[in-house]
Amino acid sequence: MNSKIHSHNNNVHLTFSWIFAIIFFSLGILNLIFVHPIPGLFYLLLAVFYLPFTNAILFKQLGFAIPLWIKTLVALILLWGTLAVGDLMEIFEAWMLR
Repeated sequence: MNSKIHSHNNNVHLTFSWIFAIIFFSLGILNLIFVHPIPGLFYLLLAVFYLPFTNAILFKQLGFAIPLWIKTLVALILLWGTLAVGDLMEIFEAWMLR
């Protein structure tokens, strides 16, 4: 029973990790192209932070991994800030109003 719960939690963690990694990778590429390289590089580095193998390396090297709830909270705050006041959103709104 315990291994079934652990397996389910691992699948959920992998799914969320890949989703956030893809979102931040996309934001990084878009920022590199349309806004400025500095926020683009920040989002690309953040995408690496969310990749599942980064979590495995962190656990192997340091003996702990960052919990899913912390990763989710950080991702939601950054996405909210990006979509609420980010330059990329202003560019998208201007494009939509054409």
